[in-house]
Amino acid sequence: MNGHPLTMTVPAGAKRRSAPPAWRKPVLMGAPLVLLLVAFLVFPVGQLLALSVYNGQGFTLAPYAQLFASSLYATVLWITLKISLATTLVSVAAAYPIAYLISVAKGPAKSRLIFWVLLSFWTSFLVRAFAWVVILGRNGVINSTLMSLGIIDRPVDLLYGFGAVLVGMVHAMLPLAVMTMLAVMENIDRTLPRAAGTLGARPGTAFWTVYFPLSLPGVAASAIMVFVSAIGFFIVPALLGGRKETMITQLIIDQVQQTLNWGLAGAISVLLLTVVLIVFVLYDRVFGFASLTGESAAVRNRDTAMRRLGGRVLAALGSASDALIGCLPRRRPASGDRPLALAAFVWLLLVLISLPAFLMIPLSFGKGGLAWPPSGFTLQWYEQLLQSPIWMQALWRSIVVAFGTGLLAMAIGVPAAFLMVRGQMRGKGAMLAFILSPIVVPRMIIAVGMFYVFAQMGLVGTILGLVIGHTVVAVPYVVMTMMAVLRNYDTRLDMAAQSLGARPLAALRHVTFPILGAGMLSSFLFAFATSFDELTISLFSSGGLSATLPKQFWDEVTLQVSPVIAAVSTGLLLFVAALIWVADRLRRRSLAN
Repeated sequence: MNGHPLTMTVPAGAKRRSAPPAWRKPVLMGAPLVLLLVAFLVFPVGQLLALSVYNGQGFTLAPYAQLFASSLYATVLWITLKISLATTLVSVAAAYPIAYLISVAKGPAKSRLIFWVLLSFWTSFLVRAFAWVVILGRNGVINSTLMSLGIIDRPVDLLYGFGAVLVGMVHAMLPLAVMTMLAVMENIDRTLPRAAGTLGARPGTAFWTVYFPLSLPGVAASAIMVFVSAIGFFIVPALLGGRKETMITQLIIDQVQQTLNWGLAGAISVLLLTVVLIVFVLYDRVFGFASLTGESAAVRNRDTAMRRLGGRVLAALGSASDALIGCLPRRRPASGDRPLALAAFVWLLLVLISLPAFLMIPLSFGKGGLAWPPSGFTLQWYEQLLQSPIWMQALWRSIVVAFGTGLLAMAIGVPAAFLMVRGQMRGKGAMLAFILSPIVVPRMIIAVGMFYVFAQMGLVGTILGLVIGHTVVAVPYVVMTMMAVLRNYDTRLDMAAQSLGARPLAALRHVTFPILGAGMLSSFLFAFATSFDELTISLFSSGGLSATLPKQFWDEVTLQVSPVIAAVSTGLLLFVAALIWVADRLRRRSLAN
């Protein structure tokens, strides 16, 4: 007490308490996500795959013998790859100009473009697919219009073929391609193409030899996301393709729901997963998983992509583009970086991907049901919807599950995003690959594996089971979104708070979270919307009497087509529009801060 040195010594135990081990913080931040994925992704998928070689009595290869004994499965796999590759090529080609225009647009123009892309992105897959049934049907929009104009005298068969499936698949995947590509394009330095122009490069050459190689990681990320989503998709092929364009995921559904042949379902899943993993390994070798989170860029990836694509090919494309530009009238548009022809083309694409869902609005008020054109005006379909206990229970269950999924995905995903962006740890690449594994593994395999495990745990048909299942597939998007937000956050604000005496937790609470609040709420809405539209997991895990809204919609579409579906579609469209409006307000608030 009199200044003796011993009285100023801090006990050793206190030092240990004030300086916890360096590994504790990363473990606490990443452990919940790791445990979630191990327990409800790795284990269920592993169980499903193990069923292909174990029948309860011992080791067997009978499912694989059955798989390769018939040409059916090879034919269906070829159809699946054909549809997925065609969807990927068309979607990426159409998405590039949209993403480019959004990346160079500013102010209200940018907000409008993003709104229409997000409206299609978040609108239910079921609504969009069923809209094409109405458009392409024998009594649908196209046939009715052509007959009224006298172009044809009887309906043309437009459904149940490759063309119908491709149109529906591209319509479903195009918004995903745009959003994935945009994450990379937003980070490209705009001064580089301009610098090439000042050095004498013409516009076409500057674009193809400077800008396009920089955007190539985004193109590749978009392609891999579309391909993996398409190869595991079943909604569009089931509604628009019939048996002529059956995809491999539909065979898995048949084996589980109709024959309970878990061994063959596991063998088909192994085949599908092998194809997907080969594609992802090749992608990782060239571009790396980091490009999926919006990190464009590493010089190594750009150089590799440039070498593989070929500088001479890009130079030739640049020369051809310059020749084409030279044939156009020499008039510089007022928008500068936004040529009028490009803007017109992009808006035409946005109208085309938005129009099918909007066609359901007049049908929901028509007395003629789902026949086009709608006749009369009535509210009876909305009255039936509101008076139906089945629909209302499904709606309420979907809202509860989506809200729980959003909270759980945020609680688990936000700390993991902080760890990935700010943490100092080894093996970040492997950790990122593991976080993205729910995106890599086809959704159908995850759903069937979860159903098998949930049945043993008594979670089938429960709210908890649905929340856990939806969180597994939603949490990667929360992590990716928050990683993008954190990269744009100025960490000097935290340092300034700590230099003024604030402890790390206090700085996090009073500085970091208030600024990042808008981004976090946007991530919550993303998880909410992902859960609200999730059908694949709900198809198995919701149980027969505990359907969610997408599951009830699917049952109505496949079992009995009722005009109430048009009313449900309209309600979902308005709900999604409101979510996007809220998310946009939050984004503007975040930028203002």
